[in-house]
Amino acid sequence: MKLAVSVGSITTGNIVSITEFVQHAEKLGVTCVWSHEAWGSDAATPLAYLAAKTSRIRLGCGVFQISARVPSMIAMTALTLDALSEGRFILGLGASGPRVVEGLHGVAYNGPLSRLRETVDIVRLACRGQKLTYKGKYHELPRTGGEGQPLRLDLTPRPDLPIYLATLGPKALEYTGATANGWLGTSFSPEHAAAHMKHLQRGAETTGRKLTDIDLQVTCNVAIGDNVEALIAARKPAIAFAMGAMGSAKTNFYNDAYCRAGFAEDARAIQDLWLGGQREEAAARVPTEMVTQFSAVGTSAMVRERFAAYNAVGIDCLNVRFDGTPEAERCAVLEEVCAMVNSLG
Repeated sequence: MKLAVSVGSITTGNIVSITEFVQHAEKLGVTCVWSHEAWGSDAATPLAYLAAKTSRIRLGCGVFQISARVPSMIAMTALTLDALSEGRFILGLGASGPRVVEGLHGVAYNGPLSRLRETVDIVRLACRGQKLTYKGKYHELPRTGGEGQPLRLDLTPRPDLPIYLATLGPKALEYTGATANGWLGTSFSPEHAAAHMKHLQRGAETTGRKLTDIDLQVTCNVAIGDNVEALIAARKPAIAFAMGAMGSAKTNFYNDAYCRAGFAEDARAIQDLWLGGQREEAAARVPTEMVTQFSAVGTSAMVRERFAAYNAVGIDCLNVRFDGTPEAERCAVLEEVCAMVNSLG
């Protein structure tokens, strides 16, 4: 099993520490660094900077929000970053959710899976160096009735540019299994792997693929220490945030994923408390299992056991995050994590 790390929003003063962390990860043999975007910094700019500061580690956007960019601009940015990094770029795409799409980008959140399919189709046309001629439900190139002509990007083609999809819903997972180079999973538990894996498997089978043809990467928050109760308690507010704030009352894919894993009553109760303004109560409502079964928290022995569990269910790469660890300690913790994963063989 491989390891990846993530970087969040770039703020004044933190680019030095982020760069040092990524450079240390590269020295340790970490496979990839993912730059994500929500409502802070974009995912592309940090990768352009890190491309100049590293030489081997792969650079992935995890993920570009498809509502924030037209498909041709996604392709232009991806091919530019791939050229800057000399072939180290991975394009991660996701549909996000209605709160961000409609609240931040002002785009209607309708047909997210269809929009994702069309985006992938157009990006692949662009990466193959073909003229962008496409007629879908949400994207049409060139626009009918206008003065546009089919164009191809003035960039070196990269037909095999890897495309990873961040998906959570059953149909979106099936699409990922059918077509993507990799899956960027969240809200994943080895104990409840089928909540995601069975849909990925079903999709893969429709195109004659196997699950092993897809690079399965999942996010895993890591916290190591002897005060296990305190570490668990520290993670509960983040779980409550995901259940209540990472979507609307009607549409929350993170909440739905926990429901499919057998935590429907808990997930809905936490969501109700959060949306009702009772955020401390929402965090208190999070059962211990919603932390321990969806992350790696505890003593060194406990964390290594969790890594073994992810490995056993076929996860190819663990995207480790250290949300509760002080920035100054993250390089040392990463070293410990690398040693644990390497010991799994």
